[in-house]
Amino acid sequence: MSDPATQDGTALALAPEGGFRTFLHVLVNTAIANITTSFLWFGLTFWAYQETRNVIATGVIGGAYMLFIALFSMMFGTLVDRFRKKAVMLWATVIAFIVFALDAAFFFAIGEGTMSDLTLPWFWIFAVVMLAGAVVEQLRNIALSTTVTLLVPVERHANANGMVGTVQGVSMLVTSVFSGLAIGFLGMGWTLIIGLAVMLLAMLHLAALRIPEREIVHVEGQTKWVDIRGGWLAVLAAPGLFALVLFSTINNFVGGVYMALMDPYGIDMFEVQGWGIWFAVASTGFIAGGAVIAVTGLGKRPMRTMLVLAALIGVLGAVFTIREWAWLYILGCWLYMAAIPAIEAAEQTVIQKVVPYEKQGRVFGFAMTFEAAAAPITSLLIAPLAQLWVIPYMRGDGEAQWAWLLGEGENRGIALIFLFAGLITTVIALLAFLTPQYRTLSAQYARAPAETAAPGEAAAPTEATEATAPSDTA
Repeated sequence: MSDPATQDGTALALAPEGGFRTFLHVLVNTAIANITTSFLWFGLTFWAYQETRNVIATGVIGGAYMLFIALFSMMFGTLVDRFRKKAVMLWATVIAFIVFALDAAFFFAIGEGTMSDLTLPWFWIFAVVMLAGAVVEQLRNIALSTTVTLLVPVERHANANGMVGTVQGVSMLVTSVFSGLAIGFLGMGWTLIIGLAVMLLAMLHLAALRIPEREIVHVEGQTKWVDIRGGWLAVLAAPGLFALVLFSTINNFVGGVYMALMDPYGIDMFEVQGWGIWFAVASTGFIAGGAVIAVTGLGKRPMRTMLVLAALIGVLGAVFTIREWAWLYILGCWLYMAAIPAIEAAEQTVIQKVVPYEKQGRVFGFAMTFEAAAAPITSLLIAPLAQLWVIPYMRGDGEAQWAWLLGEGENRGIALIFLFAGLITTVIALLAFLTPQYRTLSAQYARAPAETAAPGEAAAPTEATEATAPSDTA
């Protein structure tokens, strides 16, 4: 393996032989783990709304999930940089499995009938513990982004990131169907048992997988478990990168609204089993969008692609519930999901090219912190606003006042919120094109070297330090 060097003497590394094949194994394994987590997550959301018909419950669950991600992402990013990637992914899966198993035991001990009463603490304890397991699993997604740099040639990064989007779409498709059917026909108990069984399979497969990574590099010699300063400095080191993080939160702004209200709208329209199936149909947009990026890449200006699609998402959010038509809602959901993989791939591709490999975990964690924080803010604000004011208003005098624009129906209150959230998102995305940070980062990406800073095996020996990590014997 050749070890070219940059002008400042930092060693660079090419992807290892057979690295892309190993990446595919990691990707499939992550897909299985994500399917399990999403299966339980969707199951909790569907079950909560089916039992309560209260959008505050779904809004709080979704908002709390994203808030947990925002709080823990910097720690996750630091762990990814500090330890070998397989060890991080394996321990994340083991911990998530234990948390889900404990939560399942709690569920069966309390009983499904008592658990569904929102006036008692048991539902909220059950939901918080499940969210904790789901958030731990997000550690794998940060590690997965760094394995693209570790295992895939730089000219194929955008394609690999598109494949990640495709896998996320497959996961969402599979889990939405089976979560809806499982909750509708089997209940929450069997949903928990099925999820645990699939997660166990993912854990065994990952334990047998070998990821070539010889050592861990810490150019600052950091040993902290939560390296906020290191992540912040790594972001500032690339001109305009902080603006990229802020730009990436645009789709999360409207995503928080979707998190709170999309499932209630769909369940009211189709019932829980039907919404699970139709959400799976809409999720094929993830697959299609990811597949297009996997084949074509993002072009020479991924920043422009990201902002154009963010503006498009805003437009979709404004119009896909403008009438209470099932086909319009599903089409809008499909187009929204088709755009998400390109937005995520654009951000990841830029970071993978302009940030040194040994700092990427913290940068991805830093980015996830900011992006995840946007969704719970909107979700936790919108859900009570919708339940207590907008929905009652639009089922009374407001329906006649807005009928010229939103038509008639039971969910015109949710439609009104979608309309304004989408318009605001579009305006923000278009204004981002006018910022100097957009031009600076676009130029920085164009000037970046053909190979990113080295994976650990080729790092400059004078700066490398070995970190102890959980055993990686495979």
